[in-house]
Amino acid sequence: MKIAFLISLFVVTVFFQACTGCGDDDNYIAAKKINSDQKEDKYNENEPKVDHTRGKVIIKMTKEGGVYKIPIRINGTEMDFIFDTGAGIISISDLEASYLYKQGKIGKDDIIGKENFQDATGNISEGVIINLKEVSIGGRTIYNVQASVTHNINAPLLLGQTALAKFGKITIDYENNEIVFE
Repeated sequence: MKIAFLISLFVVTVFFQACTGCGDDDNYIAAKKINSDQKEDKYNENEPKVDHTRGKVIIKMTKEGGVYKIPIRINGTEMDFIFDTGAGIISISDLEASYLYKQGKIGKDDIIGKENFQDATGNISEGVIINLKEVSIGGRTIYNVQASVTHNINAPLLLGQTALAKFGKITIDYENNEIVFE
């Protein structure tokens, strides 16, 4: 009964017709190699810089309304997520889940269960936990990461600790609006 409820709840999201915050797969930002012994040449500030000699990836953050966003690929689909060190889990809305479902990027077998979440305002709401097969940032990919689907189409996309911890050492440079994944 519980699984049937979760599946029906998830399938209902398929009826959303639009997807805001979802990117076009063809517009994914390509990584650029930087030689450690050479001065960096001009580059598009939105492209991740990759230092292959040291294994570092430098991602340019964009600041919007007091939050920092970075481009992330979820199961091959690019989306702009808020870099949120305070979020415990990756969070997406029904709208993004619907979009990923329609694209065949997530399916019924990716539903793990449901859980209650407390947001920054203290409100508690129920969400569906799903498995994201791949989460990629600047050419680095982690696998089988849990995310919550919130039942609010206006909920922001949050990159939380379930993913950040798997990426290892992260340095935030607010002066240059960059995140360095080592």
